[in-house]
Amino acid sequence: MKKESSLQALALHKFKKNIWGVLSFCYILMCLVIGVFAYLLAPDSSRNANAMALNIHSKPPGFVTKIIEIPSNSNSDQSWLSKTFLGDKDPNTLVPIQSFRLTDEALYYLDYGIDDQSLEKKLDLSDYESNFVSKNVHDQTFWLGTDKYGRDLLSRMIIGLRISFSVGFISVFISLLLGITLGAVAGFYGGKIDTAIMWLINVTWSIPTLLLVIAITLALGKGFWQVFIAVGLTMWVEVARVVRGQVMSVKSSQYVTAARALGFKNQRIILKHILPNVLAPVIVISAANFAAAILIESGLSFLGIGAQPPTPSWGGMIKDHYSYIIVGKAYLAIIPGLAIMGLVMAFMLIGNALRDALDVKA
Repeated sequence: MKKESSLQALALHKFKKNIWGVLSFCYILMCLVIGVFAYLLAPDSSRNANAMALNIHSKPPGFVTKIIEIPSNSNSDQSWLSKTFLGDKDPNTLVPIQSFRLTDEALYYLDYGIDDQSLEKKLDLSDYESNFVSKNVHDQTFWLGTDKYGRDLLSRMIIGLRISFSVGFISVFISLLLGITLGAVAGFYGGKIDTAIMWLINVTWSIPTLLLVIAITLALGKGFWQVFIAVGLTMWVEVARVVRGQVMSVKSSQYVTAARALGFKNQRIILKHILPNVLAPVIVISAANFAAAILIESGLSFLGIGAQPPTPSWGGMIKDHYSYIIVGKAYLAIIPGLAIMGLVMAFMLIGNALRDALDVKA
């Protein structure tokens, strides 16, 4: 006789049968890996991918030009770990050039877009290695083009992925911490405690989310971490309402009554017996909240009160380039817009897949 499958195995089997859920999970996992190792994968490994070259601004995807990479003179003792996860603090200077010629002691070059030989510049090679040209002069391809400051758009997109994932994870963590705690307390104890917590939930619920986020952001100041906290403090309400309802529906169950009879404390009953049995809908809500957090952060960055320059943010990129839509360079705003849409859609699809997989009535 075959051993009866566990509920977890059945849920996993149902999830695997949902092709869109599996594809969304793979896409999110791929984005997560790219975000973690962003500076190893980005062509521009400078901090915030902020290497500017104004003479190649707003170039289309696939743009290729010759580059002189001038080594930094700084004696930075930045560790490999810091460079990997925080970017190069003192990157080499990249100079796009139109042409160059080499003599025994110097390299003469014209900046990109200049053909007048009288404007030729000189780079003294006496301070560099003998193989400087073969090592530091090369063609570079900008696969997604460059932004209005001449920065590599692909690198900015990759580093900006970190912002979206960070705001999602931290905001959802804050919302789960507050929502599960307050919802479980309200549902389990009831009475005046439930009334007070429900009053707080209803007041928070009645304030428009974006307005509340803007108010919190302005109170805490503009910046990276302030956005995470502000978004998280506005997303706990829905979690708290769901947890409260679930706890109220199961607190009179036999296994809870048995736990009371065994003399377990209320805290242990909530943590060990009730919460593990009511978290399925919370998982689904968390996926939706993750998508909502990405959208809210993008909206705040578009309004100028999210992640501040030069920190790359997909919403900030749209803000910088939305006016370029009418001058034939719409890709500068469309590319980050499609990235936001793709990541949000992936989380919504995986949320739907989890809802179907965890539905015990199906």
